[in-house]
Amino acid sequence: MDKTLCRQSEPRCLSTDVVAAGRFLRLENIRFSDRQGRRRNWEAAQRRQEQQAVLIIATLRPSGDILFIRQFRPPVNAFVIEFPAGLIDAGESPAEAAIRELHEETGYHGRVLWDTGPGSSSAGMTGELVTTVFMDVDEKDPANAKHQQQLDDGEDITVIPRSAAAIPAFLRERQQAGDILDSRLAAWAAGCGWQWR
Repeated sequence: MDKTLCRQSEPRCLSTDVVAAGRFLRLENIRFSDRQGRRRNWEAAQRRQEQQAVLIIATLRPSGDILFIRQFRPPVNAFVIEFPAGLIDAGESPAEAAIRELHEETGYHGRVLWDTGPGSSSAGMTGELVTTVFMDVDEKDPANAKHQQQLDDGEDITVIPRSAAAIPAFLRERQQAGDILDSRLAAWAAGCGWQWR
């Protein structure tokens, strides 16, 4: 038996100190031990309320168009092409949050098909967990005829439906115009087999 394996243990967090806190986020210094038992530090950004989030991949039916949004994101000083998304409120399930957020950001009413369960948003930077929720939106439903957004103060969101055939050109055009693609959207599109660069 390899003697180094005998000395190893599972990494674990030992303590956390808040370095700074704002209205919505806090910066933490996390002390942890690695497999060799060495103590280390890691900086992480966390949501103050430790809320999880939902990301919504919504398909319009019968057209098959996918709903994208474009909004300005101050941390990257650019417009970002992304899927509708938002925070899960206290007492809400991911499905309930997805239905609410889709309506608020796009004006559409949708039906949840399934969700992925929580996944890491950016594990090297934050403990935020995001559940991806797949939804259908019935274009023939009278409630979706005049889809009126219910945006929060300061939100500026443009709703952009695109057919599958138009998605690669759309992503290429938006990047060439200076927009940034959300990494989850880019991974989804690449997973669909599309190339746009």
